[in-house]
Amino acid sequence: MSDSATQSPPLVTRVVAEAIGTLVLVFGGVGTALFAADAAVGPEGSPMGVGYLGVALAFGLTVVVGIYAWGHISGGHFNPAITLGMAVAGRLAWRDAVGYWVGQVVGGIVASTLLVLVGLFGPSGWLSTAQRGGFASNGFGDHSPAGFGLGGTIVAEIVLTCIFVLVVAGSTSTRAPGGFAGIAIGLALTLGLLVAIPIDNGSLNPARSIATAIYGGVGAISQVWAFIVFPLVGGALAGILHRALFPEPKLG
Repeated sequence: MSDSATQSPPLVTRVVAEAIGTLVLVFGGVGTALFAADAAVGPEGSPMGVGYLGVALAFGLTVVVGIYAWGHISGGHFNPAITLGMAVAGRLAWRDAVGYWVGQVVGGIVASTLLVLVGLFGPSGWLSTAQRGGFASNGFGDHSPAGFGLGGTIVAEIVLTCIFVLVVAGSTSTRAPGGFAGIAIGLALTLGLLVAIPIDNGSLNPARSIATAIYGGVGAISQVWAFIVFPLVGGALAGILHRALFPEPKLG
């Protein structure tokens, strides 16, 4: 996740990389939640579903893949909260942030649309059942997997996103050991989602939340604002903390 301003690819190239990386993140992570989390018992009686742990690992692994594949091009954010945090920390030019956000949201929507396309060819009634169930969207109250209210979502999304973005900023610092950022970031996302999935299906990423909400019905759309606002608050807070506590060394 390089943030160097020198010799960086053109903004259009970086935005395309962000879109592709976000597409992979949403397709892999949300696809696991939709198709594999609660899979039926196999013919020998063994459970086939991956559960919360499998979903959290799927998101973490797709982030690792995306960072090593495209991080050298765009920085490998794939998440508007990371982009905001890096801009606040002085690690990304503000003029580039909007382009990153557009690429991330578009990539996420393309991914969820592809998942709908897969569902169209699924067993009879699968897609309508998935959409009635929220299509793996984030939610609180009646839409929370474990019945947590808005207050739980606020605390979890701000705190966990802040920690996640601090890990991103710290592991990609010029002081950090080279070549290990992707692993640290993927594990940090996995850990965060292990906490957050039972609370609100685990966002920490507005692009992921928007992508699923558009197919998740009225309930998901009515609550998606929380999963835009509070991860962004967490990302901005991380940027402020990183800039204040761990400023990058000045060159020269």
